[in-house]
Amino acid sequence: MKKQAVLSLSGGMDSSTLLLHLLKEGFEVTALSFDYGQKHRLELERATELVEYINGQFIVDDEAKIVEYPFYVKHQIIKIDGLGQLLNSTLVEGGADVPEGHYAEENMKDTVVPNRNKIFSSIIQAVALSIADKNNADCYIAMGIHAGDHSIYPDCRQEFRDADFEAFKIGNWGSEKVKFYTPYLEGDKFSILQDGEKCCKTLGLDFDEVYKRTNTSYKPIFIPEYHFPGSPNFGKGIWYSDYKSASSVERVEAFIKLGRPDPVPYADETGPVSWETVRSHVEQVILNHTK
Repeated sequence: MKKQAVLSLSGGMDSSTLLLHLLKEGFEVTALSFDYGQKHRLELERATELVEYINGQFIVDDEAKIVEYPFYVKHQIIKIDGLGQLLNSTLVEGGADVPEGHYAEENMKDTVVPNRNKIFSSIIQAVALSIADKNNADCYIAMGIHAGDHSIYPDCRQEFRDADFEAFKIGNWGSEKVKFYTPYLEGDKFSILQDGEKCCKTLGLDFDEVYKRTNTSYKPIFIPEYHFPGSPNFGKGIWYSDYKSASSVERVEAFIKLGRPDPVPYADETGPVSWETVRSHVEQVILNHTK
């Protein structure tokens, strides 16, 4: 039996890379995404698109008339979007505007969603324990936490995770079969992206095809392609990432360090922009922050 892992797949860069890492290491993965009323629901679409891309990579043996899936990901979106109207955060529908700037600035506290990781972890722990009980074998909760996770998010701190897991152990029989898998604990976003590059090569996946199916932007921008009511394509368009919110700045910085352009399209209030524009802006933000 393959090793079992449960992953919170947000649709962002870290969790998407961790998904690749788990597949490379031979895990059978159950991926959970959460709809909690976030403004950037685009991340859920991207998570689904990524799983469909991965699951669509198969080997056809014409002679034997069989199809082999080298890896297959189980994916489910958990809807708790009724919470959105009850939560106070810039990230949920009805909240104030998402702040822009460097990810270490004080105003980024506005992007904290109250108790979000605790809500997610309770569900993930329940699923992991159920898988462990069913198979009578260990199941790992895979987490993309890294050294760059910021103190501005209290539920990313080690003391929170320790206390949360201790409560899980106290409250459940058989909890010893649930364990953590945290391969990026000593790394940062750049090292995670480096691992993603290696995983793509090992798994035979196209790097750009993988990462264009991720979203890190807290302020995605929709630009319609068809503006004429009555047209069969009215309302259709393209989602772009912003490049000024803190989450986007951090992502772009990792791609700059990697030395390759981000395959995700970017835009601002003027419309679509080039990678050169994005890179120049983020380099200036980083320079201003370090002064």
